Amino acid sequence: MSSRANPLLSARLGYLLKHAQLRLNELTTAALAPFDLNGRELAVLVVLAGHEPASQQQAAERLGVDRTTMVALVDTLQAKGFVARQPSAGDRRKNVVALTEHGRDTLTRAVQASDEAERRFLAPLDHSASKQLKAALLAVIQPDG
Repeated sequence: MSSRANPLLSARLGYLLKHAQLRLNELTTAALAPFDLNGRELAVLVVLAGHEPASQQQAAERLGVDRTTMVALVDTLQAKGFVARQPSAGDRRKNVVALTEHGRDTLTRAVQASDEAERRFLAPLDHSASKQLKAALLAVIQPDG
């Protein structure tokens, strides 16, 4: 966002959120490039690492994405060697998706890089303001929670 942004625009929440997201995405994309990951792929790995092996549908629900998008993300992550599809122990008709050893190792390092990108993004704010921003954003995206 230009420091000479139109004051009428820079006072608009939508404009600010859009440009904040663009800046964060720019930093995150650069941080994740060495790991051959993008932000959406990292989110899938994080969700899969945080639960028992999940079906693609369960992972999609946890991320709030449609099944078609999840299939494409899992296909890409599988091709990169980060995840593997395995038959479900409880239902032979289903496959579950689990991180590979390479996926777990990469996830650890990629999360550290992503966290550093986030720290750089939030650097203009003190720790208290950073926590407040995150809490406020969480409140508006989860109004019932």
